Amino acid sequence: MKTSKYTAALTLAVCGALAGTAVADEKWDMPMAYADSNYHTQNGKLFAEAVNIATGGDLEIVVHGGGSLFKGGDIKRAVQTGQAQIGERLLSAHQNEVAMFGFDSVPFLATSFEASEKLWQAARPAIEKLLAEQNLVLLYSVPWPPQGLYFNKPVDDVDDMRGVKFRSYNSATARLAELTGMVPTQIEAAEITQAFATGVVESMVSSGSTGYDRKLWEHVSHFYEVNAWLPRNYVFVHADAWEDLDEDTQNIVRGAALLAEKAGTAKAQQLSDWYVAQLAANGMKTQTASRQLRNSLEKVGETMTREWLDKAGAAGRAVVEDYQSM
Repeated sequence: MKTSKYTAALTLAVCGALAGTAVADEKWDMPMAYADSNYHTQNGKLFAEAVNIATGGDLEIVVHGGGSLFKGGDIKRAVQTGQAQIGERLLSAHQNEVAMFGFDSVPFLATSFEASEKLWQAARPAIEKLLAEQNLVLLYSVPWPPQGLYFNKPVDDVDDMRGVKFRSYNSATARLAELTGMVPTQIEAAEITQAFATGVVESMVSSGSTGYDRKLWEHVSHFYEVNAWLPRNYVFVHADAWEDLDEDTQNIVRGAALLAEKAGTAKAQQLSDWYVAQLAANGMKTQTASRQLRNSLEKVGETMTREWLDKAGAAGRAVVEDYQSM
């Protein structure tokens, strides 16, 4: 969706809220971990522009992409401590804090955009509550395309994965590596290209989006579609900064967030197959995982699911039950 259409739609939707509204000038810094060309960052910029326009410039949100203001791993803490007022982060990156944050990275629980949306609706109240306890306010969340596996060799079963140096981005991906005999190393998105170029890692599980953004065809030869899960990014605000806004301005931001979630999700769906096609067009061999490999991965997924449910407890089981009942 073009910027003009997005902002025009929001302005029409919230212009009534602006009548008679006067708010103090505010400027919010919004760190984002991914490259400016990535659709998450582009969506964040559209969201920020919509807020800027709809508030008549009284609330200005300045997006800092590519980890330029804070690295990915530092963004949540920066917002919690008030160094930035708003930010975006991979939700499951906080799974080590509270298991519930990893609901979207339970292998093979939700493997399509439709399923991901249902799982998000089931989990959202619990996530909002957790964030509120950490002095944060949830605004919106957008999924990544389904996760696949990148290797620099043919892989037909998990035996072919043993000993491979693997880029992890959360505890679920680190555990996946451990259970398949790979060697995990935590690497933030902005550092992926260098990590592959220098041999620090030689494999990862991620979407076609990440492979395209980082030109992974220069370092690996194969991409296997396994649709393991669809992780989500989320945008959140420091609660004190949120409370400093009057009700009308909060409503404007909420309206922009609603549009951003819908627009970002639609963009992810639109680009999903295109990303994989671009990997192939640049020389990477893209294919669906063999039945043998998928069967092995599903067994690993069963183990990881049991482990996650044990850690997430009753709250996690309630989310899964609500999702499966939809």
